[in-house]
Amino acid sequence: MSNAPESLCLLRLSALGDVTHVVPLVHTLQRAWPQLDLHWIIDGAGHRLLDGLPGVHFHPYDKRTGLAGMRALRRTLPGRFDALLQMQVALRANVLSAFVPARRRIGYDRSRAKDLHGLFINERIPDRPGIHVLDAIGSFCEPLGLKQDTVHWDLPVPQAAFDWAGAQWPDDGRPVLMISPCSSHVHRNWYPDRYAALADHAAARGWRIVLCGGRSALERHSADAIAAQMGAPVLDLVGKDTLKQLPALLARATLVVTPDSGPMHIANAMGTKVLGLHAASNPRRSGPYSDLRYCVDRYDAAARRFLRKPATELKWGTKIELDGVMALVTTEDAIAAFERYRADHPALSW
Repeated sequence: MSNAPESLCLLRLSALGDVTHVVPLVHTLQRAWPQLDLHWIIDGAGHRLLDGLPGVHFHPYDKRTGLAGMRALRRTLPGRFDALLQMQVALRANVLSAFVPARRRIGYDRSRAKDLHGLFINERIPDRPGIHVLDAIGSFCEPLGLKQDTVHWDLPVPQAAFDWAGAQWPDDGRPVLMISPCSSHVHRNWYPDRYAALADHAAARGWRIVLCGGRSALERHSADAIAAQMGAPVLDLVGKDTLKQLPALLARATLVVTPDSGPMHIANAMGTKVLGLHAASNPRRSGPYSDLRYCVDRYDAAARRFLRKPATELKWGTKIELDGVMALVTTEDAIAAFERYRADHPALSW
């Protein structure tokens, strides 16, 4: 293209699911402009996950460093960019964007803007309600004259990570139900006794059960509670992997059960099917992008019970992160979703 930019800066700090959604946009930009000088301002966890993504210069920012960290980050930038893609509307990210010199400053449409977002940008992406978060992020290339018509991840996972994942249990052909029980948003999280009941149901049908998660006290407590209430054996890998090993671990699962979380989107990016548990958030907006067939969707029931209106009357993107909302997702719901997967994959029957 004759108007191809020479340099672009992406600003998206968190969370892990959202930075995973940015990767297809990176590939779209790079396919159009192979010589593009591409920079990405990102948080530390996102950087650990995506470090090694070809053709991207990462600039990690730690929110704990405040304005001093913003000034320090400015000194690492190469100069004035042709465009900044400001893909985060939180106030901290908006202020951080002011330290990025760029002629064009592309941000969200007015319906999704908040925290003074409009003061830090001079162009907006199209207002297109009713689409997945990944597609909204993908539309940031449209003011540049592109369209994201294919979605491709190819996360940078080293062979050593696949080797580590391969050593965690025998490669005996037995299907694996992997439980990643926690989101960073606690009101999205399901209940240990219900995870345990689903796991025992799967184990009774010959599936291996694996728990995974990070090193937080919440994840450790949740995993212990699930294991304590299970009758079947479980392989507990919570806190034992790194962010580079996590995609390889999720790729080795047959089916991953999780609430709306980073591991949900990483698993989807690695090609693993997801049994998503949704009531606090709308799976059509933030569920596993490639396949919703095995998700439990109680978002409309949550809207009616907690907000007194159907989901169709809510503003797109409304979250219902309230006490008790995930109780709407029953054990029977999850077992039915698991059985839908089994029915679609009869070769996995044991």
